[in-house]
Amino acid sequence: MPYDPHAIEPKWQERWLREKTFSVKVDRSKPKYYVLDMFPYPSGSGLHVGHPKGYTATDVVSRWKRMEGFNVLHPMGWDAFGLPAERAAVRENLHPAVITKRNVDNFRKQIQRLGFAYDWERELSTTDVEYYKWTQWIFLKLFEKGLAYQAEVAVNWCPALGTVLANEEVQDGKYVETGDPVEKRSMRQWMMKITAYAERLITDLDGLDWPESLKEMQRHWIGKSSGAEVTFTVSGAVEGGASGAGSFTVFTTRPDTLFGATYCVLAPEHPLVASITAPAQRAAVEAYVAAAKHKAERDRMADTKEKTGAFTGAFAVNPATGQPIPIWVADYVLWGYGTGAIMAVPGHDERDHAFAKAFGLPIVQVVAPSPGASGAAATCDVQQAAFVDDGVAVNSRFLDGKGTADAKAAMTKWLEEKGLGKERVQYKLRDWLFSRQRYWGEPFPVLHRADGTTVAVPDDQLPVLLPPIDEYKPTADGQPPLARATDWVKTTDPRTGQPATRETNTMPQWAGSCWYYLRFIDPKNAAAPWSKEAENYWMPVDLYVGGVEHAVLHLLYARFWHKVLYDLGLVTTKEPFQKLRNQGMIVAASFQEASGKYHYPHDVEETAPGSGQWRVKATGTPVKTQIEKMSKSRYNVVNPDDVVRDYGADSMRLYECFIGPMEAGGVWQTNGVEGVYRFLERAWRLFFTTPKGATRDVPNPALVERPLDPDPKAGEKELEKLLHKTIQKVTADLAVMGFNTAISAMMVYVNALTGRESLPKALLDPFARLLAPFAPHLAEEAWASALGHATLIADAPWPKFDPALCVDDEIEIAVQVNGKVRDTIKIPVAADAAQCQQRALASEKVQRAMEGKPAKKVIVVPKKIVNVIC
Repeated sequence: MPYDPHAIEPKWQERWLREKTFSVKVDRSKPKYYVLDMFPYPSGSGLHVGHPKGYTATDVVSRWKRMEGFNVLHPMGWDAFGLPAERAAVRENLHPAVITKRNVDNFRKQIQRLGFAYDWERELSTTDVEYYKWTQWIFLKLFEKGLAYQAEVAVNWCPALGTVLANEEVQDGKYVETGDPVEKRSMRQWMMKITAYAERLITDLDGLDWPESLKEMQRHWIGKSSGAEVTFTVSGAVEGGASGAGSFTVFTTRPDTLFGATYCVLAPEHPLVASITAPAQRAAVEAYVAAAKHKAERDRMADTKEKTGAFTGAFAVNPATGQPIPIWVADYVLWGYGTGAIMAVPGHDERDHAFAKAFGLPIVQVVAPSPGASGAAATCDVQQAAFVDDGVAVNSRFLDGKGTADAKAAMTKWLEEKGLGKERVQYKLRDWLFSRQRYWGEPFPVLHRADGTTVAVPDDQLPVLLPPIDEYKPTADGQPPLARATDWVKTTDPRTGQPATRETNTMPQWAGSCWYYLRFIDPKNAAAPWSKEAENYWMPVDLYVGGVEHAVLHLLYARFWHKVLYDLGLVTTKEPFQKLRNQGMIVAASFQEASGKYHYPHDVEETAPGSGQWRVKATGTPVKTQIEKMSKSRYNVVNPDDVVRDYGADSMRLYECFIGPMEAGGVWQTNGVEGVYRFLERAWRLFFTTPKGATRDVPNPALVERPLDPDPKAGEKELEKLLHKTIQKVTADLAVMGFNTAISAMMVYVNALTGRESLPKALLDPFARLLAPFAPHLAEEAWASALGHATLIADAPWPKFDPALCVDDEIEIAVQVNGKVRDTIKIPVAADAAQCQQRALASEKVQRAMEGKPAKKVIVVPKKIVNVIC
């Protein structure tokens, strides 16, 4: 009878839940370890096998740390607000809460089937009233501090959905999910002043144990730049007689190149555009500005070959030269970044150079290569290509001859003395647009008074509940869905008794995920979002694992909120997540016809075994196979429920760990699951056997309670050494999340034990504990039924290794004769050169290779090789 996971896994899962094995509380007698997954959005499609890769990693670490004696907090919950549930509500005519509960129940069932060691008593959802009450409370703390405010901003507006979209949700002027057109629109929105924390968000990265690549992504997103702010005055010299008036500022990291600025560019949204545009240019400029409204910012910033723009007919005075230079409008300049205007120096900026070439604008060299420069740095023909390196100032009057650093400083000082500019540090980071025109999100806890002021809802009236509405769509006049709840919108200010209205926008999905790690530490607290005792004990998160796709937005927003809470004295750590790791993406093969139609794997077959050519079974139509991200539209999603059904949860877990390094991606291959299933079968056979005629397994009679046999012929002392080496290897690998190599070491150990007629329990008891974090169901069954323990293996101590037993008594070295390897020999670890030479020359293979000739010379490289020269 083979190893049958279905006979054991449900039993142990039920016991862990019933006994609340992994529930924890503050215990100052133990060191704490807080392990956290980036909690999932419970979609209607459920999990695929890529999702549990990170969950399995944290579970292995959690179980290991628990056995090491740590008080381990490992919670799970649901990031459940958001647009997908709202869209499903519209399709199915159900409340989003009903759809969310259905999806959460499915996710929970799938996750629990994998045997993860979560503290389910701490389960929460961002949609729980008792949760979003405190999300609203935190918002009010930001509001009171002046960090949450309203402003008229240009947003990505999707008319079809009636909502604002984030920049990341728009590509080529369309919503990436539906293809609906998106346009720019000015709207009054709630904003978060994350820019006030830009410097700290950069500086505090240095103390975190995060992948350096991820830190760099955050630094790049924040985009710190040092330079100068320069004021340009609009000249009276305007084509067509327009009355040029006013001024604008630009920010530049290269003030030393100001003498080379030959034109300026304003963003299409810049308020000065309309007032300075000449009559002769107005139609072209207005058409260009209108077209820019339909472009997403990332499309505008893309370095495309085709440069577009429109001349306003106006000129600005270059403050360094005193000469008028033309003012253009171009969409590669963004209103929300910097000042919405740039000085263009085509001789020393590649994008400016391309624009100047496209529109025939002057190109002036003001930086030359430094003396002694070589290679590309010594080449400088700015008419052909921009020279972007540092060098020496030329054609720049009082800057001539100065190196770039000195020229920057000198120009900045000159601008400040003349009142034409000043030194400045700028960040690419912009304030966070924090409102959505949706129903399924947290209501804003504010009241709008008749006099135009906005005030907080009193704390004792939180939470502000989502009202029932008749339809989850914007109103006919374009207002958000909450505007349908007219009796809810119209209210009174409890402080004055005067009429007031509620906010009809809702918070973005990011709001709930900004602080869930804090609620997990004290989820049942009705008086506060968390207690000081819990925060002081559990924080910060010791290990945070999630996808690299959250490297910027979620992590940046959560860090921002945490720093505000730190400034308010509500938390004691400056950062929420001390150690962070990203799991790699699991991909799978897809099968596609030339027409683009995809097919399920079970609907295709190879034209001949091993040919690599595939066809549709039913029609014979050829298909190509390729490795792609799992997607329902590609028919290549692998459901973990199917894997558990066919191979068991332990096999699923083990394969997720064995597929490759945790941070690396991998290709899902079913035969790989079969491979780890066979390993678990071999491990099972060490503990259990099936007597002839029996219908169920019993403990392996080869398991005996006795000391190890010291006789070298028995080989048990060698197995003891292998056991301790395995413990050492697995422990070291777990410390760096090297799960695949830890499993490889256990496979070697199982192979060494397989087939032995007698197995002292001293060789199996520690191995069961090594296996427990990876395959907990099999390990629990072996621990209880074969090894006879009354307690759970989850509560057992982690095995210790003896360093003395991890050192080899002998090592193998190669022996060469005239440079060719002829044999490998075993020598004592402490053997000297003479002993190595003696054993090498005693080898029969070496003697045959020497053909009776005497050794002219013997070269010994200790512990590596012996080379005999004849």
